[in-house]
Amino acid sequence: MPDSLSLTFGALADPTRRAMLTRLRRGEATVTELAQPFALSLPAITKHLKVLERAGLISRSREAKWRPSRLDAGPLKEAAGWIDQYRDFWEAQFDRLDEYLKQLQHEGNKEE
Repeated sequence: MPDSLSLTFGALADPTRRAMLTRLRRGEATVTELAQPFALSLPAITKHLKVLERAGLISRSREAKWRPSRLDAGPLKEAAGWIDQYRDFWEAQFDRLDEYLKQLQHEGNKEE
């Protein structure tokens, strides 16, 4: 059974699903509304929604014959937290690169 972080990153791996999440930031939407910008069948859109729902990124309610979806950003916070662990690593890499470039620039100025 995949862990929640794997489900989140798996769901985010597809550009269609990312676009759906972007749309849901504005508020809940029906399957038809989410399908509108894509050249996909409603069953294909529904499959994408099931992936997002399984990852916990959306919740779907039942109102009469409609099943509006709404964004649940909790898993995104968990993914951002995991990624954030590497911020110090990358900042240190950029700091070293900056120092190296300053050194090269200083050496270049000496030669002139």
